[in-house]
Amino acid sequence: MESLLRILELQVLIPWILSLFFGIFVGAIPGLTATMAVALIVPVSYYMTPLAGLAMIIGVSYTSIFAGDIPATFLRIPGTPASGAAILDGYELGKKGEGSTALSLNLFCSVLGGIIGVLVLVSVSSRLANFALRFTHFEYFWLGLFGISMSAVISKGSKLKGLYSVLAGLMVSTIGMDITTGYPRFSFGVMGLFRGINFIPAMIGLFGLSEVFKNITDPKKLENPGIKEKISVTFKNIFATIWRFKKTVLSSSFIGVLVGALPGAGADMAAWVSYGVAKGRSKEKEKFGRGSYEGVIAPTSANNAAIGGTWIPALVFGVPGDSITAIVLGAMMMYGLTPGPLVFERNPGLITNIFQIALITQFLVIFAGLAGIKAYAAMLKLKKSLVMAGVVIFSLVGAFALNNSVFDMGIVLVFGIIGYAFEKLDIPLPPMILALILGPMIENSLRVGLLQSRGSLMPFISRPISLCLMLLIAVTFFGGFARGTLSKIFARESKKFGGK
Repeated sequence: MESLLRILELQVLIPWILSLFFGIFVGAIPGLTATMAVALIVPVSYYMTPLAGLAMIIGVSYTSIFAGDIPATFLRIPGTPASGAAILDGYELGKKGEGSTALSLNLFCSVLGGIIGVLVLVSVSSRLANFALRFTHFEYFWLGLFGISMSAVISKGSKLKGLYSVLAGLMVSTIGMDITTGYPRFSFGVMGLFRGINFIPAMIGLFGLSEVFKNITDPKKLENPGIKEKISVTFKNIFATIWRFKKTVLSSSFIGVLVGALPGAGADMAAWVSYGVAKGRSKEKEKFGRGSYEGVIAPTSANNAAIGGTWIPALVFGVPGDSITAIVLGAMMMYGLTPGPLVFERNPGLITNIFQIALITQFLVIFAGLAGIKAYAAMLKLKKSLVMAGVVIFSLVGAFALNNSVFDMGIVLVFGIIGYAFEKLDIPLPPMILALILGPMIENSLRVGLLQSRGSLMPFISRPISLCLMLLIAVTFFGGFARGTLSKIFARESKKFGGK
């Protein structure tokens, strides 16, 4: 009880609450990622007590992940990489006048996913961390391929065109310095391409500017309001929908924790994987990508639960689960907290406070999130021409702020044109982004694994976890075909039996 009272003191509570709204602001601006939000708040936390500083960092990490879904739903621009999957159904619901409904679902499922992630963190940290440490380059190669295989599930329309999108993303991911030789590839002498194509400007261009180009080509749309809310949001309807898809909330949250616990995977991969799994298990597969509530619930439950997962290897072994926890580890050391196997014995009081802060943050996110949704919805009731102008400005400013690079602004423009062309050809965009994100991990894991095995492929297929991931990929690609074939055979045989 005494430890709980310590974190509810005004000197902790006030900066903690202010940090939540800061996270909403930063996360909702395309290009300003959750990692950037945490990095920006760390210098401020230097002047706070350890509890206040940690509360600010934890608060920002959760709210910025959620806030990235706000522009993804209203504008089809993911605010953060973890919000990429939110555009699939959230934006479709937004076009139908249900944007606030989708974001309210998003908010409460983020909170539920976050609570589950924290509870798992508290209860089974050491066990999950041990499992995460079993992953080597051989397993990460298959994990990356499994993530890409989700594109076969999430693609809307032709699976062949989804494959074209994946291949395009993989090709773009090879641009830059060769990870083994250090020699530039496909840079054509352009200095800006030596460090490769950053997926965040590419994502902003593919989803944000391509939408602007679509509206420019139809001037009548520009006179309409940015969004039209046709359905009033009530907590009764929101909770009824969540209860209807409670299994999806639970399964996606646990997927988020498991993926988050793998160093380097993070919330963005967790969101895509949970979306693919939810679609594969759903009784309403045809609604996914066209405005499915279940398609909103799955990724948002996973990406917030993944935050709790990333803390597992960070606290237990000092191995950051993603870039956010890497910054958090540095802040912890600044406060005299050294992560590692003995952290629970040496700093039991502070660890308890961290768990309490993470849990209470989930409930505080509700108030900050509702304020963010209302503010964004009010702003987007302006004419679409003004909204689209704002999209262009925020897209370019967000891309520039990432590395203070004008070149990244050019990347946004180029990928905006590519995104517009792809949509005209009915080629889905999400698989390209997924391949662009996972491509470097797949290549790095393959090449380092081959170096370790001296060119042998056997470790890639003989290790138990690798074998399990291979089977999951096979089920993802061929499971639907096999079920369909078996159903046809069963129906034909049943008909013969009935005829006799």
